[in-house]
Amino acid sequence: MIREQEAAGSQAHLSPPTPVSAETSPEADEPVHFAQIAGPSKRPRILSVAPEPTSCPPKSKKRATISASSSRTQSRQRSETLDIESIYRSSRSRSTSTFPPADLLHRRQLWITEDGSPGENFVSAASVVTILSRSYKTYFKNLDDSSDTSFEAESHPATELEYPNSNACETYYILAPKDPDHYNPIMCLEQSLYTIFECYLTPAQQALFGTLPTDFLQDVDNTPPSSPLTQLSGDSEHSSPVKFPSYDPRGMNHLRLLQRSIRRRDGPLFLSTMQNVNQLLRALKYPPLPSDPFAPSPPNVLIEAIKGWPSSEIPNRVLMRIIDETYQRSVGPHALKLNRYEAFSSEVYGELMPSFTSDIIAATRLHKDSLFMDLGCGVGNVLVQASLETCCRSYGIEVMPTPAEVGREQLRQMKKRCRMWGLSMGEVELEEGDMLTSRRVTELLPQADVVLVNNKVFQQSLNEALRPRFLDLKEGAIVVSLKPFVSSLNARVTERNVDDISAIFDVSERPYRSGSVSWGSGGGSYYLHRVDREGYAVIKQQFENQRARSARASRR
Repeated sequence: MIREQEAAGSQAHLSPPTPVSAETSPEADEPVHFAQIAGPSKRPRILSVAPEPTSCPPKSKKRATISASSSRTQSRQRSETLDIESIYRSSRSRSTSTFPPADLLHRRQLWITEDGSPGENFVSAASVVTILSRSYKTYFKNLDDSSDTSFEAESHPATELEYPNSNACETYYILAPKDPDHYNPIMCLEQSLYTIFECYLTPAQQALFGTLPTDFLQDVDNTPPSSPLTQLSGDSEHSSPVKFPSYDPRGMNHLRLLQRSIRRRDGPLFLSTMQNVNQLLRALKYPPLPSDPFAPSPPNVLIEAIKGWPSSEIPNRVLMRIIDETYQRSVGPHALKLNRYEAFSSEVYGELMPSFTSDIIAATRLHKDSLFMDLGCGVGNVLVQASLETCCRSYGIEVMPTPAEVGREQLRQMKKRCRMWGLSMGEVELEEGDMLTSRRVTELLPQADVVLVNNKVFQQSLNEALRPRFLDLKEGAIVVSLKPFVSSLNARVTERNVDDISAIFDVSERPYRSGSVSWGSGGGSYYLHRVDREGYAVIKQQFENQRARSARASRR
């Protein structure tokens, strides 16, 4: 798979992390085959920018008492060898970025009001296993009936998972991949369920389901309310009794039973536990109607939970879960096709990992009013993540047909996934074409706030052809690249490069961690080029002044 660099597939990002003590479970905790493979995922903080060199101090000149004739002679000699001093960007007062401070950014509305049904052409977890059926094997069995073949791979044993939004449900085939690095539907189901549990439920609601496995707990209150089974939430204005049509699944530790069924490969126990879990989720999604026919219908409690998320931000666990679900269903099945490229060309396919994308989003302060462009966007990973994470408007262009086609499919599936989770995302526009000749690129560049160019393997001719396009960028816009578009990073502007196109950039270098890119396991650097024409104008004027002084001195 493409994402081999993310340990045990991209599911490794998404497990709920750090444990606290768990309450008594149906069985003593033991290592679990699937979900415990994955470790916690935390967004790395942005490392500090490498310091810029200090300004060159002005050279002091000693005054000498000499004859007028000698003075004129020395003046002519100095004018013949006069060098215009290099000027550093750090030697002037920098102009401020056009990006507003984070605390002044307009907050987005995270939740949506429309139905969560994924609609037609939805690629489910079961669809992925069907496409790659030869790559999957039987996992569960009936421990009480050895003749039961319903859990064999050929029988396509299945279960469902209720998602937060109304009418959002997904079918999973409960089989195991033959290659442990391939998509694992059982692990995927676990992680999605645990994410809903941790991020969409109050402590009182969580108590209805039981306790998370210790390897998945993070900041979860271990002390449930005194009477968690008689209400949905002790601190919600939408609290109401939970009513179950037949079998009442309350009072059981369903999440522990789920782990036990996976550990024992007990198919009937797994299916019955998932049935009870889904029954509880439906009770929260579809509260009983009021007796008064004129009273408003009670809201979906899980969607109401989104309104209480701090700082109007999507929790990182939810963000990464949606990204991984979408990727595994829309990109993963096409891995072999995506790896067919011409080596040592500008059309080599590579991806930035989600954690690296989050670093770039934070470093550039993307927000809902930003326009983000990705020149050479591949399958659109960065675009869909940026639009989900910040609700910004995004545009990407890709010249290779296969990644462009997969990117369009990923965007379609991402929109469906966001509806299922009850979340909004920004507008994304994808184009298949050449970034150098595209009219749409020409039209949008002057409006762009951030432009990403993954030019790690671009040929020098392509990098050189791109540089003039950046002259259309507005003041304060940022170009993010894996290779710099300037010849020197020390911020030194000289007589030789003062008229160069790239002199409008104020450039900083930042490190990225190992595992941040798909083409290698090591770390590296990326570059932020901020358009700073005001600063460049000051420097250019200083050079003009020096040239004028030099010309006057040469005429003496």
